[in-house]
Amino acid sequence: QVELVESGGGSVKAGGSLRLSCAASGRTFSWYGWFRQAPGKQREYVGAIRWSSRHTYFADSVKGRFTISKDSGKNAVYLQMNSLKPEDTAVYYCAADNGLILSSREMADQYDYWGQGTQVTVSS
Repeated sequence: QVELVESGGGSVKAGGSLRLSCAASGRTFSWYGWFRQAPGKQREYVGAIRWSSRHTYFADSVKGRFTISKDSGKNAVYLQMNSLKPEDTAVYYCAADNGLILSSREMADQYDYWGQGTQVTVSS
């Protein structure tokens, strides 16, 4: 059974950093995405990584502040979040899929597997 387990959320002051982890059990996927959802808002694309090439892609709102990396040995991906802002406050989700094409990486409904989510709170 495939499972994505996230960890690393928490509370931080504006300007601080957090690193989220997403460990996949059962298999490795070709694409991993990060999404977030703030209260009362729709789920929003944050970024994605293509496993084989390590190429990463980001939403404009986080570009230059967030990075995504992977650890093949641990079958895990990481979302490093720097220069955090209060508007980054949300539940963050890891997602994975094997059938994505590049142009659909930002679309939540294209990912078949999801983690449970982890809360990130940034205070001013």
